[in-house]
Amino acid sequence: MSLKDIIKELNISAQCRQYGLSLWQCPQFIFVVMGIIIIAFTLITYFVGARYIEDPLQIAFLVTVLTLVLFILGSIITQSFENIAEASRMKSEFVSIVSHQLRSPLSNLKWAIELLMSGRIGKIEKKQLKYFVILKENNARMQELIFDLLIVSRIEQGRFPLKKKPFSLEELTKELISIFEPQVQATNIKIGFKDGKGLPHALADRHQIKLVVENLIDNAIRYTRNHSKIEIKIDEKNKSLYFEVKDKGVGIPKKDQKYIFQKFFRSENVLKYQTQGTGLGLYIAKSIVEGSGGKIGFISEENKGSTFWFTLPIK
Repeated sequence: MSLKDIIKELNISAQCRQYGLSLWQCPQFIFVVMGIIIIAFTLITYFVGARYIEDPLQIAFLVTVLTLVLFILGSIITQSFENIAEASRMKSEFVSIVSHQLRSPLSNLKWAIELLMSGRIGKIEKKQLKYFVILKENNARMQELIFDLLIVSRIEQGRFPLKKKPFSLEELTKELISIFEPQVQATNIKIGFKDGKGLPHALADRHQIKLVVENLIDNAIRYTRNHSKIEIKIDEKNKSLYFEVKDKGVGIPKKDQKYIFQKFFRSENVLKYQTQGTGLGLYIAKSIVEGSGGKIGFISEENKGSTFWFTLPIK
């Protein structure tokens, strides 16, 4: 083994990133912790034995047996964590590879459907057009799922860099509100936007924070009843930018609230109103916000609505 390989093996932080795990979940770090615990218990056993046992051979036997037992237990625990970490890494790589492979055929299918719907290669009857619209909508849903899976895969593998630069969260929010305007009008919902005066710029990755704001607004629209109102607010709190979106929608049952930021989780009451969705949006939002140095949370009551908020560091 070369010196480079030895240094790589000793670099616990790099190996943890390879598995896409935090330090406290990393097998190599757990192995080091277990080693320290074994040494500590061995020394304690020796000093206690030396005080109460006169025969040095008995002390040596006791220390040896305890060290051996602890070493075996530590090896089993570490190996179990390593197997789990390796399975998680392989799963993330599999999802990433499959998602990449599906992007091209789905994009080709999208352009083919749009070409057929345009009528440039032949006349399309109304009945045919109806089925092409269904195909187009389902293709869009598949692309959305693939996009979310790719982001989750990159987050888990530690390959989701955040390029932090100052930007106006107010302008970003206004931009997204205008994009959602047709959907808002179609569902007879109103959006109210209130921002503080002279707000500082956020220090984060604008492109990634756009995904967060987009997801929160989209959820509010999806799960809000017709003829209702969504309120969006941006302010400065505790030397951070504070973003909030409040709706009067279906809300989240209390029993489901602890799972809301988990991957693929969707509350049962939500499925009655909106069957579409990947269950990945809030997990991605939480990862981005916390990776940006902010916090995210919510307050919700079933059948009364939800308020989702997040904070970002300022310039």
